[in-house]
Amino acid sequence: MENLEKESAIAQDYLARIAKEAEAKFDEHLPPVSDRPCRLHEAMRYSMFAGGKRLRPGLAKATFDMFGGKGEKIWLATSALEMLHTFSLIHDDLPCVDNDDYRRGKLTNHKKFGEATAVMAGDALCVQAFELMGKTGDAQAIELLAHLLGTYGMIGGEMTDIECEGKTVDLEIVDYIHYHKTAALIEASLQVGAMLAGADKKSIEAIRDYGRSIGLAFQIVDDILDIVSTTEELGKDAGSDIEKGKATYPSLVGLEKSRERAHELYEESLLALDRLDCDTSILRAIAAFIITRVK
Repeated sequence: MENLEKESAIAQDYLARIAKEAEAKFDEHLPPVSDRPCRLHEAMRYSMFAGGKRLRPGLAKATFDMFGGKGEKIWLATSALEMLHTFSLIHDDLPCVDNDDYRRGKLTNHKKFGEATAVMAGDALCVQAFELMGKTGDAQAIELLAHLLGTYGMIGGEMTDIECEGKTVDLEIVDYIHYHKTAALIEASLQVGAMLAGADKKSIEAIRDYGRSIGLAFQIVDDILDIVSTTEELGKDAGSDIEKGKATYPSLVGLEKSRERAHELYEESLLALDRLDCDTSILRAIAAFIITRVK
């Protein structure tokens, strides 16, 4: 456990450093508030700069560097990935979906700007993300990202999550929701970084498998944190999963087995990295960070 904590600290330092660089690029890539429609641009920026770990940009940049990527195009992708993640959070918080009042300790977008503006802000971030991805010139990366965002990816997971609220489901359905809702965009972030760096097919497959494992572990840990943390610690309403009848690991197998499964996925992620012939230390550290967010 002590080694995991050390690895986690390395990851946190790395993510904090990349976050600063990535956020400077967000500022460049987002429309200024002075441009019309001003309120919409303000709402987009409000949620983009509301905080967060910047995990997806960090994973993309780490993978790009790991495979020897050169140039500035990775920053187009890091902004696009965070825009897509933010778009999903804005829409997830809406009254017609999860009806949450707080996100990262701040009022959710619809509470701050109203529902109509929040919907438009999410839509605009999604469109802006693909405009940026187009500038990378990598059609394969754009296609992959669109696939893992759409009905066979994150949006499909969100829809299934909505459909299963308050229903009795099995672990297969929970895994489906967790993979599509959370792991798919994490997996995409890693693969996009690898593709932009020119990694070969086998390397991209190994990175994909690593992403799937840490993505599932990330969501299981989130499920646990929703139960064991306070609203102040989470920066959003604690206990909301139980209140809404969400399909989660703890609701099916309990906290202890959920923790065990997260650690199993951590080990699986390391096995995927073992298939790579390069320095994977940062990705190993990020995997440790993901599972040590909860004790």
